[in-house]
Amino acid sequence: MKIILDTNILIHIEDPKELPQNLQDLLKILRKYGHQLFIHPASLRDINNDSNLERKKITLSKIKGYPILESPPKPDGEFLARVGEISKFNDEMDNQILFALYKDVADFLITEDKEIYRKAEIIGLDARVLSIDSALEYFSKLHERKLPAHISLRKELVYNLNIDDPFFIPLKQDYLDFVKWFEKISREERPCWNYRDESGLIKALLILKEEEEPILTSRPLPWKRRLKICTLKVDLGGTKFGELFLKIAFQYCIDNNISEVYLTHYHKEDDALSHLLESFGFTIAGILEDKEEVYLKSLLPSENNLQSANRTQYYPCYKDDERVKKFLVPIRPEYHDRLFPDYQPRQYRLTEPFEINIPGNAIRKAYLSHSKTKKISQGDVLLFYRSQDQRKITSIGVVEQTLRTNDPDKILRFIGQRSVYSQKEIEDLAKKQVLAILFTHNLNLPTSLDLNYLRKQGINQSAPQTIMEIQHNQYKEIIKGGGVDERFTLH
Repeated sequence: MKIILDTNILIHIEDPKELPQNLQDLLKILRKYGHQLFIHPASLRDINNDSNLERKKITLSKIKGYPILESPPKPDGEFLARVGEISKFNDEMDNQILFALYKDVADFLITEDKEIYRKAEIIGLDARVLSIDSALEYFSKLHERKLPAHISLRKELVYNLNIDDPFFIPLKQDYLDFVKWFEKISREERPCWNYRDESGLIKALLILKEEEEPILTSRPLPWKRRLKICTLKVDLGGTKFGELFLKIAFQYCIDNNISEVYLTHYHKEDDALSHLLESFGFTIAGILEDKEEVYLKSLLPSENNLQSANRTQYYPCYKDDERVKKFLVPIRPEYHDRLFPDYQPRQYRLTEPFEINIPGNAIRKAYLSHSKTKKISQGDVLLFYRSQDQRKITSIGVVEQTLRTNDPDKILRFIGQRSVYSQKEIEDLAKKQVLAILFTHNLNLPTSLDLNYLRKQGINQSAPQTIMEIQHNQYKEIIKGGGVDERFTLH
């Protein structure tokens, strides 16, 4: 963005005294994210008006490092009539600076001048005239990014990766400019998510990038804010890291208000990545000049997507209208930790074991219960309640299939790699009839809801001991209290 610094800000910056902390923090953000800082010629005239010749000389020499706005427009009669008469020299300078903003020569003006604030309010520019504190708040929020975390993954900056790791050999071979690109994104302090084995070698890597530009396919896709999956590579088959990386990308979009995600990929025969992308609603939106295909997914699906029988096509969205049944599902802490490792995520620690939690990586999961309910069916919404320790509703899932049996072999075949249960645990459970539920884990509640909330809302007065159906209006109270973004719930 293009920002004009008023004279009083320049004097602050170039004064030999220590900078105020808020101004230090603001300048750090503006420089880090490449915002352009300009001086209006009127500020030079303002400084030239200083009667202290030595101070004027020093100040003028210090601000030469800032670009000057070239030939900014002069205030017209209509503008001057609105902001009021000129009563002193500073009024003329302030009007010229403010008029440049009024004519969109720049995006913002940063000033501590209360008279400029008053005039900006008169002409409807008060949202673009910022004090140091309000500018710090605005640009901090603008560049604040929520980065998803997962207990199985290291979340770190790209420059901490070793470019000589064997993991990168195929990428260097396939992309001639890979090393240059890697150096570039290292300088940009790009975040990444990776999994390493016991020896510290990388086995899976995800690198993301926000973009606000067109995608130059044969028929270009128009400018839009999107998330690009720059690198998604897994060297460990059968670990579900592909699903986990997609989930990380989707969560990044949800947390940072981005509605489209894409990646480019050279399609190959028996292409596992293409199959995974298509199963989660990515479609080929075009082909780049180098023949890479662009796989694009909207997180806010169209009506056509909603007709698909495969609910993962519009994942992480889910249907929750009054026709859809909703259930509270109690789950013990030890199984909750295995099934939902991204709930209240914590950074990976080097001392933690390297065991891969496959169900925790997957989007498609399985839950086993002794519940006698026969009401649960495909498409129903599950609200998981962590019992015993926290006693909170934490996560939302959608039913894919169910099975009722006391045959442990049938259960094992049905849940496959989705199981968080050992064979011994399944055999013990199967001494009674088991309800096995295959489901997708769609969202975690931004604010988990405890038993007190359920009581206050009249949903349940005691902790649920088994799966129980709740009414639609009770479900709505949970969604509201849990802070779920209803753009991702389809009515």
